Amino acid sequence: MKVALKLDKFVFKGVPTERPLMMAGPCSAETEEQVMVTARQLKSYGIRIFRAGLWKPRTRPDAFEGVGKEGLPWLKRVKEELGMYTATEVANVKHVYDALKAGIDIIWLGARTTANPFAVQEIADSLRGVDLPVLIKNPINPDVELWIGAFERLNRAGITKLAAIHRGFSTYSKTLYRNNPQWEIPIELKRLIPELPIITDPSHICGSRELLYEISQKAMDLDFDGLIIETHCNPEQALSDAQQQLTPENLNKLISRLVLRSASIQNNVLLSTLEDLRHEIDKYDDKLMEIFEHRMAVARKIGGYKKQNNITILQTSRWDEILRNKIEQAEKKGLSEEFIIKIFRAIHEESINHQTRVMNEE
Repeated sequence: MKVALKLDKFVFKGVPTERPLMMAGPCSAETEEQVMVTARQLKSYGIRIFRAGLWKPRTRPDAFEGVGKEGLPWLKRVKEELGMYTATEVANVKHVYDALKAGIDIIWLGARTTANPFAVQEIADSLRGVDLPVLIKNPINPDVELWIGAFERLNRAGITKLAAIHRGFSTYSKTLYRNNPQWEIPIELKRLIPELPIITDPSHICGSRELLYEISQKAMDLDFDGLIIETHCNPEQALSDAQQQLTPENLNKLISRLVLRSASIQNNVLLSTLEDLRHEIDKYDDKLMEIFEHRMAVARKIGGYKKQNNITILQTSRWDEILRNKIEQAEKKGLSEEFIIKIFRAIHEESINHQTRVMNEE
């Protein structure tokens, strides 16, 4: 079911309207000189929206937590001298008031803030009557409903210039990324709110500058609207997240490599070919549904047998054996381990649900 929001496009004078909308600047504003040098270099490469963190919510108290409102005059100088638009993160009402007073053009809510509905509501209430673009990062955990709730709170407060920032999700599993992209979550958001712009944050997904291009390109291939990439005039000396920041020159190189593909298909021959292939996929999907139906019927029979013989539903050794076997098969069939684990965990959970219902039948 689609989510109804009242949304207006936010278009900035002098900012290209074609994809990708680019926002760049340091993870943290550290000094006035660092801010101005970085901003001047970014402007020379055509970047018009300058982002910089002033209030940095850190996991540990001894980490650099930003310069706070001290950096607001630096961003004001970027705006006045270079004609760039400025953006920063806010995490509470005081941050909002300080940012508005300093003339910040765009604010965003970080992942930790999005995860707290009370904080989101307080920020929404503080923005009533303000015409300002607000970007909302996904919550730390992969919860699309919580993400949508943040947009609804801002929208009901009268904020209509909204966009999502996809920055990845925390996971206990060891992955290639700092935050697992879990593309299915922003894709689901796009399905539910098609008119909502989605901006990907490769910096926080990757945690490493070496991976930034790959994630940026995938975001473009998924028809997302923009990128927000942390950029520092001297990344190695950055006070926060040094390893994931690029120089403005290297950011420009990354952008120039991006391949922008069309979401619409004009070629009739190509469209016909795609429709044939999609029809073929539909047939396989129908077969999968039949297989799932038959598999769950067998699971119910197993549940009945376990009930008759007073056996527990969960057989850990059997489940472990299945998973290891399927992971081995996946490698031979060119399927990723991550995909197979997700699929078979879901199948196993559904099987347990069917067996539980049988167990509970009178």
